Amino acid sequence: MFGHTYKKERVVILGSGWAGYGFARTLDPNKFERVMISPRSYFVFTPLLAGTAVGTLEFRATLESVRRLDLDHFHQGWADDIDFNRKVIRVEANVSDDLASKAKQITSRTSSSSNSPSSGSKQGEFFDVPYDKLVIACGSYSQTFGIDGVREHAFFLRDVGDARKIRLKVLQLFEKAALPTTSDEERNKLLHFAIVGGGPTGIEFAAELHDLIRDDLSKLYPGLMEFVAVTVYDVAPKVLPMFDQSLATYAMNHFKREGIHVKTQHHLTRIRPDEDCEGCMKLNIKEYGDEEVNAGIVVWSTGLMQNPLIEKVSGKVFGCPPIAGGESLSGQIKLQRDPKTGSILTDHHLRVNVVPEETPVEKDNDFPHPSAMSDVYAIGDCAALPDQVLPATAQVASQKAVYLAKGFNKGSVGEKEFKFKNWGSMTYLGNWKAIHQSSADDLKGWTAWVLWRTAYLTKSMSIRNKIMVPIYWCITWLFGRDISRF
Repeated sequence: MFGHTYKKERVVILGSGWAGYGFARTLDPNKFERVMISPRSYFVFTPLLAGTAVGTLEFRATLESVRRLDLDHFHQGWADDIDFNRKVIRVEANVSDDLASKAKQITSRTSSSSNSPSSGSKQGEFFDVPYDKLVIACGSYSQTFGIDGVREHAFFLRDVGDARKIRLKVLQLFEKAALPTTSDEERNKLLHFAIVGGGPTGIEFAAELHDLIRDDLSKLYPGLMEFVAVTVYDVAPKVLPMFDQSLATYAMNHFKREGIHVKTQHHLTRIRPDEDCEGCMKLNIKEYGDEEVNAGIVVWSTGLMQNPLIEKVSGKVFGCPPIAGGESLSGQIKLQRDPKTGSILTDHHLRVNVVPEETPVEKDNDFPHPSAMSDVYAIGDCAALPDQVLPATAQVASQKAVYLAKGFNKGSVGEKEFKFKNWGSMTYLGNWKAIHQSSADDLKGWTAWVLWRTAYLTKSMSIRNKIMVPIYWCITWLFGRDISRF
C-alpha cells in the first residue's frame, strides 16, 4: 500500500483545514494521487463556529467530511516527523474521539517523540507514508503565552468540539444559577462570561452570546438577567486592530449600548478554580493588583502558536534534498523560519525555503539567498512569505491553496508568483449588525450584516451546507435557538 508502485505522482497533504482541504479539493485527481493526513476527518468552516457555540447554527452545518473528497488515501493521525531525504512521513494514528481543540492538551510529549497533543490519552500506532510531493498545511494552535491556568481551565474556540463544550457550559451555568439553593453572590459569579481576546473571533463570540441571552435565555430565565455580564478583555489599546479606528469605535459603541463590557489594556496573569463556587473561575488581572475577577466561563481567543510538527522539523538538520531550479547545495541545511512567528518561510511559489545549518535563527528571515525545495510546499497558518506579513486568516490560507493546486494541475508551479488579493475583513457585532472593511468601501450596521451572512453562505464548501446554513438561520429566527443539553 505504501510502496512506490503507483503511476501518478503522489501528493501528500498534512492537514484538513482551510489550506489542506482547499488544496485537496482543487487538485486534479486524474493527474495526482491525493493522500491526506489529519487528526480529524472533517473540515470546519471556522467563521461560523461562534454561531454554533450558542445554537444559532447546528454543528454539522459547519462541517465537510474529508472522505467525500474521494481521496486515494486518508489517514486519521498526526504527522509526527518528516524525513526530507527519504521523502517519508512518520504518522501516529489518532485513536481519540475528542473533537475539541488540542490547544489545552499540549504537553512535554509534543517536544519529545510525538507531536500528538494528547499526552494523557492512549498512544496510537505509528506507520510511514512516502510522498513524491509534500504540502504542509497543518495549521496552528491557540497561544496561551504560558499564563497559569489557561490550558487547564479556559475554553478555546477553534474546532467544533470546542463550540459544543462552550454551548453545554453556558446552558449549565444558567441551570445552576436558577436553582433555589444558589445564592445571589454565586449567581453573579456563575453568570459572568469572560472572553479574552479582542480579535474577530472574540468579538463575534461575545456578540453571538449576547444574542442568545437577549433573544432566548431572557425569556426562560427572566429572574437571572440582573446577574448576567459579558466582558471582553484585551491587552491592546483597542480591539479589532485590523479595522480602521472609525469602524472599531462603531463596534465599541454598539457593544456599550448592548451592555457588553470591553476592557482594553488588561493583562490576564492567572486563571484558577473558585473553591467557594463549584464550576466558577477566578481571574488575576495585572491592572487590578491582588483583586480577583469572578467568572463562570473563560473563553480564550488570543494569539497563535506553531504546530509541534513545525517546531520539530524546523529544528532538524539534514542533507540536501532536490532543490528548485536544479541548483545544488553542499553541507547540511535546515528549514528557513520566521524568527517572530516560528512559521516556515517559503518563496513566492510557496516552496519551502532552506538555508545552511550554521545560519543563526534570528537571521533566518534576513538570509539573502535561501534555496527552495522542489518537492515540499507550505501553506496556511504554518507558513509565511519572507518579505510580506499576511494575516493568519482563512482568506489567506484558501487563496494559497487554490493558487498552489492550480499550479500543480497546469504543471506551472514556479512560473507565476503568488499574489494575495485582500477581499476585506468583516465581523459580526450582534443584533443584526456588523462591520466590513475593504479597499473599495467601509460598511457598518445592517448593510454590513447582510454582506457578512451572504459572504459566509457563498463560501460554504458544499451544496449541502449552502442549503443547511440558511435553513438553520431561518429556524432560529422563527423558533429561537436550540438550548437542549445533550
